[in-house]
Amino acid sequence: MAIVYLDNNATTPVLPEVLEAMLPYFSEKFGNPSSLHACGQRALVALRNARTSVAKLLGCRTTEIIFTSSGTEGDNLALLGMVAPGDHVITSAIEHSAILQTCLQLERIGCRVTRVGVNSSGQVDPGEVRKALRPDTKLISVMMANNETGVLQPVEEIGRIAKEADVWFHTDAVQAAGKVPINVEQIGCDLLTITAHKIHGPQGTSALFVRRGTPLRPQTYGGRQESGRRSGTENIPGVVGFGCACETAGRSLNDGSQERMGLWRDKLEAAVLEQIPDVGVNGAGGTRVSNTSNIYFDHVGGDSLVIALSERGVAVSRGAACTSGEEESSSVLMAMGLSGERSRSSLRFSIGKTNTEQDIDHLISVLPEAVRQLREASPFFSSSQRVVTHE
Repeated sequence: MAIVYLDNNATTPVLPEVLEAMLPYFSEKFGNPSSLHACGQRALVALRNARTSVAKLLGCRTTEIIFTSSGTEGDNLALLGMVAPGDHVITSAIEHSAILQTCLQLERIGCRVTRVGVNSSGQVDPGEVRKALRPDTKLISVMMANNETGVLQPVEEIGRIAKEADVWFHTDAVQAAGKVPINVEQIGCDLLTITAHKIHGPQGTSALFVRRGTPLRPQTYGGRQESGRRSGTENIPGVVGFGCACETAGRSLNDGSQERMGLWRDKLEAAVLEQIPDVGVNGAGGTRVSNTSNIYFDHVGGDSLVIALSERGVAVSRGAACTSGEEESSSVLMAMGLSGERSRSSLRFSIGKTNTEQDIDHLISVLPEAVRQLREASPFFSSSQRVVTHE
């Protein structure tokens, strides 16, 4: 059975043109970019070209891009490389675990962390960020787009607050890249994280923007790669694919792709709200990236519904892939005011470049029946609660 893949916020399939660009660097164009001979210099040219493509997507200098192995590593480097014991950090309650867990580590080494809440739409109030500022505040880290709900955060306003307070500002833009325009000057951030595998590039390659003059301390040692800020031989096939994916992502911002995804998302949400009772869209009141929908299905276990849809040829998720299989409630949805039960009954549907409207139609055709069967098997189901089906 062919799988309709609607879990693109977890990872995206590598586009054919990206794979084609990468393949030579596994074989005839192999080389270590730190080597002085021809093979190494050829790899160095590829590395520089890829860095240029990533920088263009973010509107920054090529010298301000550091390649890392993952968005998680980039987030860790941004926080651990900027903060020392005794410093104060401001973040939000809806960050990816790469930020939340790093903040816990910062607290263990003697830092203080303030976690700003969000409203019912899942948005941070910049005024609360301003209120959280202290004389010892060193860094603010607030994501650009939430990975579970797709809700966009007011990063430009937070950037202005950080600048006025003379505080460094980092934003995790992993789920925003390729979906909305990113310009680090407009945002006003000093550090920004993106990753290749969320924009149809390869897994294992990411980038951290570090504004010129930002005193980032390296967290790995052993070489002078990446301007001495991230030692280790660069993943040349990966960064080549990343560069190609960034070029494709930049074009998709102007070719109608995001608008089409938004129409498909709206079509899905309208069908679910019409055909299935006791459901709702999490974050519907906020501005969202076009590809993401998070919907709660009362009286249904989210993990059970993921499995039921997988059996019907559709791949979706409850939320972040790094926490899949966990029975705990989503910290993001709980911060928005959802109950633990409703949080555990929520699914994330995320569309990518390789999807079609027929994929959405297939999901709409199988979702009501999957919900109905699970509800009827639940002891909390009553006969008055039924799914409306349409011939």
